[in-house]
Amino acid sequence: MTARLDPLVSEFETDEQAESYDQWFRAKVLEAMMSAKPRIAHDEPMARVRAQVAEKRAAGAGPPVE
Repeated sequence: MTARLDPLVSEFETDEQAESYDQWFRAKVLEAMMSAKPRIAHDEPMARVRAQVAEKRAAGAGPPVE
């Protein structure tokens, strides 16, 4: 039987689920690191997101975030 993990300690119910996710995550990270796609500097997508947020605020789509 599989031991249940404490929800205050882990987002997974069992050790097997945690291990499975860890393997999947590591594979995705390795895949991204080995990718031949061009790299994008962090500042570029962040600037796009900030512009979208500013647009939404200017259009009155919600309260300002401080």
